[in-house]
Parts: sequence; structure tokens; C-alpha cells
Amino acid sequence: MTQVLDEFEKLLEESFSNGHSVADIVEGTVLKKDQDGYLVSVRGAKTEAFLPSKEVSSSEEVSPLEIGDVKEFYVLKEEHDEDGMLLSLKRLAFAQAWAQLNDAKVQGDTILAKVVSVVKGGVLVDVADLKGFIPSSQLRTGTPFDGLLDQKIEVKVLEADPKKNKLILSQRQAVAEQRDQVVDNILSELEVDQIVKGEVVRIADFGAFVDINGIDGLLPISEISWQRIKHPSDVISLGETIEVKIIKIDNELKRISLSLKRMGEDPWQQIEGQFAEGQVITGTVNKVTGFGAFINIFPGVEALLPVSEMAEENVNPFNKYKVGDSVEVLIKKFTPQEHRIALSVKDINAETTEEVAQ
Repeated sequence: MTQVLDEFEKLLEESFSNGHSVADIVEGTVLKKDQDGYLVSVRGAKTEAFLPSKEVSSSEEVSPLEIGDVKEFYVLKEEHDEDGMLLSLKRLAFAQAWAQLNDAKVQGDTILAKVVSVVKGGVLVDVADLKGFIPSSQLRTGTPFDGLLDQKIEVKVLEADPKKNKLILSQRQAVAEQRDQVVDNILSELEVDQIVKGEVVRIADFGAFVDINGIDGLLPISEISWQRIKHPSDVISLGETIEVKIIKIDNELKRISLSLKRMGEDPWQQIEGQFAEGQVITGTVNKVTGFGAFINIFPGVEALLPVSEMAEENVNPFNKYKVGDSVEVLIKKFTPQEHRIALSVKDINAETTEEVAQ
């Protein structure tokens, strides 16, 4: 009786093992190659299975199949009557890649991705023959730019969903993790007033971030140029390598502040002895505000022309001046040590009136 039961269980097991369903992983031996693909012998199948050439791989780096190769295959189509099953190696690679990416997400591993395209809102990358997306907010630069093309960058997996074919990655998280690991060692090697080289990795309205030996230093817009600029991108660009001076190191917050303008001579020191109170000069309007206008009188040096010094009568500064206007002014107060120069147009007119009266 026991022997009969054992044989029945064996037959039952074989009956189940003989059927292969879509998405199953099966083992097979490559028997023959023809023009359209390969014939494969799959254990438990009644007929030979077929592997189309287009389902071998999506990568050009994969070696061609050889007769006699034993591999695992992904079942694309079940065996039906006299029709053999349809196989895929490409889908198997995809399934394995998705599994690896999911493991990387769960374990928090960092992986490599190659940037293949810059698109609106981020960049597209290639990861193990899968296409992934890095949103602009998850880029180290904060902005996609052509200099990223063909670069291999380290990323973290935020979302890996094979059913939706959705792969979202983050470069910023990978960089942050690296920064935490090396920041103390790097900070110990830096000092205030040191000149260092770095790559501009992010530009914002308030300034730029520069990679200094693996950590990001802040270059405020006020430290980019002695002259007034509207935006950091007026002077520097993403991916550019620049020399900067370290002006502050905060070991507690693990931050460094940088200056580009201090790489050159301070124009406020240059003008000492070149101007004097009572002198009439010509300047250019750089900015107009409700309380006055800022006049450029020397490269990198702005002086204030208060609204009260524009004319004897009350005037609207926005109606009187616009950016780029050339204006003749009198230096009313000159204190370059304090980075302050006060101007007047009203006093010039007053002096002219007195001369005419005499």
C-alpha cells in the first residue's frame, strides 16, 4: 500500500511540474540557432521552446549564446498543444534587476546610474538596462544641465515598482551619506583664508554650493562679486571649477562659507586717495529704490544717492532715474573704511546757482 501511495505522489508531482506558466523561471539548454532566435530544451516541456533574438538582451555588452549553454529563462508564453513555449532572457534580466533595486532600496545601498538624457524636471538614467528618473529636487545640483550627460553618478533608490515600471532615484541622498562619512576628516584639513579649488554643484537665488574635496561649501551671492549682480549664474555656471577663499568654518554645524570676490583686491581699498569729499564725479545707476539710488563710481564700489539729495523739491526716484543712467554727483561723505559713500545732486545744483548769482 505504501509503495502505491509513493508512486501516486510521484506521478502527481510530475504532473504539476510539467506545466509552466507565464512569468515562471525555467532552466533550459540551448539546442540550435536559426535566423530569428534559438531553440531551447526545457525540462518538463513536451516540445522545444523558442527564444526570439530580440528577447536575448537589451544590452550590447552581453556575450552571444552558444550551443549547449544551460541557462535560466523567463516564460513569456505557455506551452499549448503543439506550440512550444516562448522564452526571454531579457525579461529575466529585468526581473533580476528589479529585485536587486528593491533590495538596494530596503538596505539603503548606493548604486551607480548613467545619465542618458536631460528632461524637464530632472534627468533619465540607465541602471542595469532599466530606465530610471531623478527629479530635479533629488539632483545634487538642484538643476539638470547638459554637463551631466553620460556621467555615472551614485544614487539611492527611492521607489522601485516593476508593475508600474517606475524607478525613482536620488543623487542628493547618496551625496549626503558620503558627506556624513568624510566631513570630519575634510574639515580638519581646512582653515580660514585657505585658497581651495572646487566644482560648482548647485546654484540658487541666494548663492551657490561648491564641492570642496567631497563636501559642499556655501558661496553666498554677496561673496561672488564686488559688483552688484542679479543672480549667481551671471558670474558662475554649473559644473565650473573655480578657486575660492574659505572665510568661515563651523565645526559644530559642519559647514564652510566661501568667497570668490575676495580672491581679488578689495576695491574699497583701491579707491582710498582717489576720491575726496566735495569732488564732483560721474557714475552709473545700478539700482533704484524708494529711499534713493545706488550709483557705481568705481568697479565694485557703489555709493548712495538718497532721495532727499536728488533735488530741492520732493521727487519720485523711480521717475527720475533708471538703471544704466549716467549721472553727475557730488561726494558729500567719503568713508571707504566703513564701505560708505554718500552722494548729492542737489548740492551741485546749489553750487551752480551760487556761481550764477555771483
